Amino acid sequence: MDENMITAEPSEEELAEQARIRREKLQKLTEEGNNPFVKVNYEVTENSLSVKENFEKLEGKTISLAGRLMSRRIMGKASFSHISDREGQIQIYVRRDDVGEEDYASFKKDYDIGDIIGIKGFVFKTQTGEISIHCQHIEMLTKCLRPLPEKQHGLTNTDIRYRQRDLDLIVNPEVKSAFITRSKIFKEIRAFLDNRGFLEVDTPVLTTFEIGASARPFKTRHNTLDIDMYLRIETELYLKRLIVGGLERVYEVGRIFRNEGMDAFHNPEFTTVELYQAYCDYFEMMNLVEDMYKSIAQNVLGTTDITYQGVELHLGNKWERLTMKQAVKKYCGADYDEWKTDADARACAKKLGAEVPEGDSATKGHVLIALFDEFCEDKLIQPTFIYDYPVENSPLAKRKEDDPAFTQRFEYFICAHEFGNSFSELNDPIDQKQRFVKQVEAKRAQEPNCNAQVDEDFITALEYGMPPTGGLGFGVDRLVMLLTDSPTIRDVLLFPTMKPKK
Repeated sequence: MDENMITAEPSEEELAEQARIRREKLQKLTEEGNNPFVKVNYEVTENSLSVKENFEKLEGKTISLAGRLMSRRIMGKASFSHISDREGQIQIYVRRDDVGEEDYASFKKDYDIGDIIGIKGFVFKTQTGEISIHCQHIEMLTKCLRPLPEKQHGLTNTDIRYRQRDLDLIVNPEVKSAFITRSKIFKEIRAFLDNRGFLEVDTPVLTTFEIGASARPFKTRHNTLDIDMYLRIETELYLKRLIVGGLERVYEVGRIFRNEGMDAFHNPEFTTVELYQAYCDYFEMMNLVEDMYKSIAQNVLGTTDITYQGVELHLGNKWERLTMKQAVKKYCGADYDEWKTDADARACAKKLGAEVPEGDSATKGHVLIALFDEFCEDKLIQPTFIYDYPVENSPLAKRKEDDPAFTQRFEYFICAHEFGNSFSELNDPIDQKQRFVKQVEAKRAQEPNCNAQVDEDFITALEYGMPPTGGLGFGVDRLVMLLTDSPTIRDVLLFPTMKPKK
């Protein structure tokens, strides 16, 4: 029985037996001088999509394709099959009188679903109207030694899908489509920024100490220097040093590493884009974000109206803009401007049932942040900018000149999730060092054995003078999730972090 005729999900014993039979076929081919693993190249003139898109021009012409055998329907002296390549699938027609009796007999007996094959033949359309290739020559290029998941049941086990992404890509076409879309998104991000005069750069992944930020780094050891080193948790400080150096508009598409929890929106390693532009502020960064997301969606999907997990989103509309104070007042009724003291703020939080730090340490800013997190974030469905954050949680942002308790910072939210973060960057080296010192002290109080330090090289750079600068950082993986309607970050990472099997 042909594999594509199996109707029940095979047991482990049946899979092992199929694998054994495949190895026997490989041995037979090798003994006959046809070992497929010695093949080194194959001329490919078309792919499945180009044949379909250019059928009128290619009809009747001889072409060559290569791909994975995904189905077979043996009918005596002729067979119909489908092969899959990067662009999709296409039907092939294999007839004994065209490929020769010996090759046809081998096709029937030695070939299996999953084998990678090369074909030469002419383009035609079947009686049912399906564009196909009439094979005149066929050969095996690689033998598949493990049976693919049976077509009817597919590959749905998420643990196997994430651990064996190669297999996932073979049998689930929608997965391949998602990662092709991911690649297009990266291309559009770069095109958008390049067209605005930004320069793409690379900065170090390994650093010699922890910065004071709350994110926990991965630690490693440099044997030659005999020092501990840390995988970066951001690209920010190096990029701003380039602004000091006069590059004025820079960005990095960079891998970031954080030794923290994992959930639908978090993976220990992920990709961000950070960009910095001299002589602009956070309001100009808002405009850039809005224009960029509209451009990417339009160029990748052909529309700015999308659906994410059943929710209709309109990226092309004007994005709402609220200060954090306005958002808290709108969604839970608490008015920051009515709090005269920190005690008033804590009393308000207690009345509303919000959690804030115990004792007298919680300031008005801490309470505002807590109320926003608890009562506002889940209301932000359509794209929304939340700006003017308290200085308590914004150590790298410039203070508002008319209200120094707040900073020139925004985050933007879509479908109740934060997608990016931006500042009018702090360029006062004295203020910056004071904030760094407090940040380091707080981290050492939480983790006494950590190696958190003030980045003195960055402070030195600021002392040479950084122009007024707007900065932005956003997670590319979350953007890919949004534009591919993927519920978890693991669906858009080719190889997400997994706990090893025992």
